Order: sequence, then structure tokens, then C-alpha cells
Amino acid sequence: MRQIDTDRNLARTILDELRGAIVSGELVPGTLYSVHDLAARLGVSRTPVREALIQLAERGMVRFERNRGIRVLQTSLHDLEEVFAIRLLLEVPATFRATSQAPPGFVTELRAHLDAMRAAAEEGDEFVFTTADRAFHEAINMASGNLRLARYVDSLRDMVFLRGTSTVDTSRGLADILAEHEAIAEGVEKGSPAEAAEAMRQHLLTTARLIVAQESAESGEPVPPVSYEWTKLSG
Repeated sequence: MRQIDTDRNLARTILDELRGAIVSGELVPGTLYSVHDLAARLGVSRTPVREALIQLAERGMVRFERNRGIRVLQTSLHDLEEVFAIRLLLEVPATFRATSQAPPGFVTELRAHLDAMRAAAEEGDEFVFTTADRAFHEAINMASGNLRLARYVDSLRDMVFLRGTSTVDTSRGLADILAEHEAIAEGVEKGSPAEAAEAMRQHLLTTARLIVAQESAESGEPVPPVSYEWTKLSG
């Protein structure tokens, strides 16, 4: 982690720095850290660090342990299942609503993120691809008009990255993931809420099944029996 420039937005910067250190593995899952140590490493006081850690605890990334410090948590297979179930419940209708509302600049922004994903896929740059992928989803969720939903879904993605989980070059390639996003964008551009929402659902279902299966194989845990049918919109 780098030291924080106190002239910048301190609270947000500390939160982003700690979250990034957890996702990258710099702060190791299962390990205890003291607020004092983390504050010293960031070059700031303990109070804003504690406030940032409280937010990370709410996201399920760390746990406070009385008189011991904070422990970085490891995402379980069950956690992954719950994360994707929640994303299905939230992002599918959000996609429907975003496509229905189509606020000014939405389609242009979505296309820009898709173009960035395509360029990164051609270069084989997973980091840039993932960043654009995240921005693509956030643009849709923001366009739904529900900012709390957008922020919550974005925090859920950290739960997956916390496990160090990616399907890239394991279960599928960047081109496969790109194609799934292109289908979503096509529905949006056509102004078809049902088509865009179904494409989002299929993308999330594919990602969930592949990630749970590959994580199960890697950990030696049996693939848990799970069905996402209950998350399907009725009508």
C-alpha cells in the first residue's frame, strides 16, 4: 500500500487503498492486522482507517475481533453462490429499467466501455479488460436510476475478487466474456428491455456456474447443489 496524500479526499482514498490491498492479496486472507499498523503503513491517523474498515466489514471483506484487530476474510463457495444470486435479483431488473429509461448518453457510454473491453481482449490485457467490464456493469446499474443498487452491486464484485477468482483462461477466454457483454449491449441499443435483461441474466448465470465449478475443483470441495431458478423474474 502507498502512503495517502492528506490533501485528497482522505476517507474515500483510504477505503479504496485498503480495498485494493485486500483484493490484490497484499493484505492476506485469514491474517490479523491492527488498525495502528495499517494507519502507519498508510501514513494517516487511526480514526479514518477504522471508519474505512467498518465499511469493509459491512461488505464482508474483514471482521473486527475484540482486542485483537481485524481479520481479512476468505470468500467461501457459499458466499459466491449468495453473491451471484443477489446480482441476479438486482442486475437483471436494473438492466430492464436502464434500457427502458435510456437516459441521455447511456448508450454512448456503454459502447465506450464495450470498445475498451474489445481492445483489451485483442491485447490480452486482463486487468484493463476487467476494469472496463466493471465499468460496463456500473453504467447499466447507474442508468437504472438507483444509485444504492449500483454501489451495492459494485461492492459485491469485491467478494468474488477477494477469492482471487476469475474465469479468464481457466473456464473461458476474454473473447467469450466479450461476446456475452455484446449481447447485453445489443439489447440496450435496440431499445429492447426484455432482450437486454435476459442477456444479462445469461451472462451472470454462466459466470456463476463456471466460477463455482472451478473453485470447487481447485479447493477439492464438492460442487454444491445450487439452483438460481428462484431468482428468475415471473410474469
